[in-house]
Formats: sequence, C-alpha cells, structure tokens
Amino acid sequence: MSENYAIIGGGQAGLQAAVTLRQKNADAAIDLYCAEDCLPYQRPPLSKAYLKGEMAEDRLYFRPDDFFDSQNISVALSTRVSEVDASSRELTFESGEKKAYDKLLIATGAPPRRLSAPGADLEGVFYLRSLRDSDSLRPILETPGPIAIVGAGYIGLEVAAVMRAAGKEVVVLEMADRVLARVASEPVSAFFQMIHADAGVDLRLGAALSEIAGKGAVSGVVLSDGTEVPCSAVLIGIGAVPEIGIAEQAGLTIDNGIVVDDHARTSDETIWAAGDCTNFPSPRYGRRMRLESVPNAIEQGKAAALNMAGDDVVYDALPWFWSDQYDVKLQTVGLMEGFDELIVRGKPEMRKMSVWYFKGDDLLAVDAINDPAAFAVSKRALTNNMKIDRQKLPSEADLKSVLL
Repeated sequence: MSENYAIIGGGQAGLQAAVTLRQKNADAAIDLYCAEDCLPYQRPPLSKAYLKGEMAEDRLYFRPDDFFDSQNISVALSTRVSEVDASSRELTFESGEKKAYDKLLIATGAPPRRLSAPGADLEGVFYLRSLRDSDSLRPILETPGPIAIVGAGYIGLEVAAVMRAAGKEVVVLEMADRVLARVASEPVSAFFQMIHADAGVDLRLGAALSEIAGKGAVSGVVLSDGTEVPCSAVLIGIGAVPEIGIAEQAGLTIDNGIVVDDHARTSDETIWAAGDCTNFPSPRYGRRMRLESVPNAIEQGKAAALNMAGDDVVYDALPWFWSDQYDVKLQTVGLMEGFDELIVRGKPEMRKMSVWYFKGDDLLAVDAINDPAAFAVSKRALTNNMKIDRQKLPSEADLKSVLL
C-alpha cells in the first residue's frame, strides 16, 4: 500500500523534501501545501537581485508548473492548514476541508518579527520575507524621500545597499553598538560599517526606536531620545520568529522552534519538521540550535524526507551562509560561537579579507569577504576536521599551505 505524505510549507525545505520523497518512492501520494499564491521560489534574491529588478520573477521559481505534474506532486497554493489532528492523522484547512495523511512534514519557516511600537501599522511600513513583500518594496526605489531601516542585520543591510545604490537616502537604526552584532565578530561588523558609511548610508548605532510618526502614512521615525528622523518609508528588519502555530496546536514539543531529534522527527512519531522553524541537535557542535539559512533548509529537508521514506539518516550538516552587499560577498562557514581567538587575514581597506575563529587548536568558523579561496579552504578544513597552521594565516602564503 503506497503512503500518503503531506508537507506543510512551500519554502526550500518543503520543496526539497517533496523532490526527495519522489526520488525514494515512485508511487506515494505527495501533497505540498503552500500558504502563498505562487510555486516554491528562492528567497535570498528578494533583498538583492530581484529587488533591484535585475532578476525576473520566473527566474525565482525552483521548478516550473510542468515539473510538479511530471513528478505527480500535488501543489496546493494559497492553502493554509488550520489544524493537525495527530491522533487521527488528519489535516483541517481554513476552508473546512479535511485530508488524511500517513506521514507529515512541517516546514513553515520563520517569518519576520513584528514591530510593536506605535505607528507600526501605518502605510509605508514594510517587512521583507515573501515575493509579494519584495514587489511592494520595489517602488520605494523610485519614491521621493528617505527610507529608514530598523535593524542592521543581513536583511536590513542588504536592502540598505540596494536602496543606496539606487540613489535613495538611507538611514539605518540599530539598538546595538555595531551592525550584525548578533551574528558577526567586531572585525566583520567594522568592515560592513565602513562600506555602508563609504556609500553614504546614515548609520545610527545605539539608536532605539520609540515610534513611527505619521497620520495615515509614514512621515518619520522617533528615537527614544526624542530625535525625529524624517522618512517616507520604513523597513523593519529586527529578526525572525519560528512559525510554530500549527505544531503547537498539534501538541508537539516546542522550545525556540519545533523540537526535533537528529533524524528531524518531532515528538510525534509520524511528524517530521525541517528548516528555519526547527530546533535540532547538532552532533558536530554538541548542542541544540536553530538556524535560519538556505543550506540548512535544503539539507534538513532532504534528511527528513529520507527518514520519512524509511532510511536512517542523522542530520549533521556543516552550516554555511552568505550575504551580498554592493560589490561585496560575505561567505560564512561554521559557527563562531565560543571562539577564544580570531585571526584576520587580508586588508579591509582593499575590500578583501577573511576572519578565522578558533577554540583552542580547533577551527570553528570563517568569515570570507570577497575571498572565495578562503571560503573553499575553510569549508574543506571544517568538513574533514583538518587542523590549520595559524602562523601562516596572516601572511600572503598560499591558503592551501595552511592546511595540516
């Protein structure tokens, strides 16, 4: 008897799981439920090439319509699951329709954290996660008046770069004393502060937002010290929150995301979860974590699907990330948390450098800025648990020579 697989979430993890399940089982029924009105697509370009208008919408989609038909994968768009009955293995949709499943994957992602300050509901306040969000934000490139960006994380800085390159006045407000404070070291923060300042971005660090001013539409942002900064649009980029509503309703264990084991299985034996919404154990790092990254979504979605199909796969992928700002590409491999030494290689003023993070003799992570060789070498070292000759790192020696 063929199995009936249901997948809630049409992002990278959900799509990868559907594709992998079909590769493993030619006869199973596979239902992919997407809350959005379009087929699964890439999200990273939404704050970069697509926002600039350099990438057409059809290039965002992972697969065309006929792919899903040819693979016999049922895709339901604009479809939200309102209830999961884990005991009877049944989904209820907002429409009231019900559908049974044998095994379920939840891949609902992590939408933007919402701002609770006064004025947050004014016209001209934007968030950026979906294709339609990016479509709504794009006209601001040609709209008169400055844009204020609340939060100097990756999304905020990427949008700042696009807006500034288009000639917009941009002010970035960040509560911390440096940009990327939650995810990057001081040398990396200093580098990105330098390139944004050079581009003419008004960076205001240690700046707390009190309210968004305006009558009906945005006219400015008010800081906690009473300063009002005029603007005609505001982008909120203050982090993301795992979408756990349907998992919580289903009675699954929740703790900063949907708690899964090293096989991506939840506290219910017939339900798996993957992607930004999960809290998973990392054998590599010896602790639980939640990652917001495309590579994690792809690899965990694949591992979950393999295990749903009966395999025995432990998920232990090496984390890596990237960001594009102006002519700069940041590539990060590994997690720097817990480092006790960092070594900077290269020259920030030349817009090419890498930062290597160590704990004792072990390499933990590397941030490579316009340095694909550093990214490639460090990824190889971390994948294969290779040691690094730290004495050679600051020199101009061939990077391959630092591998021991």
